[in-house]
Amino acid sequence: MQSIIAIKDLTKTYAGGFEALKKIDLEIRRGEIFALLGPNGAGKTTLINIVCGIVNLTNGSVSVAGHDIRKNPRAARDLVGLVPQELSTDAFETVWATTVFSRGLFGKKKSPEYCEKVLRSLSLWDRRNSKIMTLSGGMKRRVMIAKALAHEPQVLFLDEPTAGVDVELRQDMWNVVRGLKESGVTIILTTHYIEEAEEMAERVGVINRGEIILVEEKKELMRKLGKKQMTLQLHGQLASLPASLAQFPLELHADGHELVYTYDTKSERTGITTMLAALADAGIRFKDLSTTQSSLEEIFVSLVRRSA
Repeated sequence: MQSIIAIKDLTKTYAGGFEALKKIDLEIRRGEIFALLGPNGAGKTTLINIVCGIVNLTNGSVSVAGHDIRKNPRAARDLVGLVPQELSTDAFETVWATTVFSRGLFGKKKSPEYCEKVLRSLSLWDRRNSKIMTLSGGMKRRVMIAKALAHEPQVLFLDEPTAGVDVELRQDMWNVVRGLKESGVTIILTTHYIEEAEEMAERVGVINRGEIILVEEKKELMRKLGKKQMTLQLHGQLASLPASLAQFPLELHADGHELVYTYDTKSERTGITTMLAALADAGIRFKDLSTTQSSLEEIFVSLVRRSA
């Protein structure tokens, strides 16, 4: 698939000598939803701000749809919309006025029809004449998205877009994101709600201490690094594991009423059949079983710990 953002050997060193980004190589595919995950201070926002032309890079190159951000910054910036973490809007402006003004900042011709379309897609049309100061936190966040979309960008950066937004509005907002993707907009998001990345993203990148430690298709990442657990609900309580079961990765849970077996999804042999036979030989019976797989959050925490 064609890339819309190409980042090569990108470094950012601040005046005090702090190296915020270290030789970043990353390509974002046109039309995808890409989740960039990392702990606070990992370099996520610095990376986004460089692509958006807010922060200058130290070395390396960044291009947006073939436009180098240093050689042709205006053309590159015109293709990008940014929804920052902070709610930075003029509280005394109306929703309509701030959306129209944002479009004008990029030299776009007036288009009331397009601005109306954006506000309707974000469920803001009924509040178009309301001053921003009168809106809820979730509505203000939607206004930020409307401002970012006003100049019809091909790429939209969402930097912690649902911070401070209640669960219901969060779901509504992700429906909007899905709609944007369907219209051809490329979405790059950072989020602390990793379950959202797990639900929404097609690919996941993990950044820690200024370095990209992994970029992978979400499904493939979970297949490679995820572990499965089989939980056996026992007929009776088990005080401790018999010595004959010591060779298996088994743990007692629920006050001895459950056995949990953890196995690697990559392994050709899970060992389940041998483990179940050993349970039968030990006279341990179970009445039900279920399996679960590692969440993206568990995988993310594991990756960050490895790179620390």
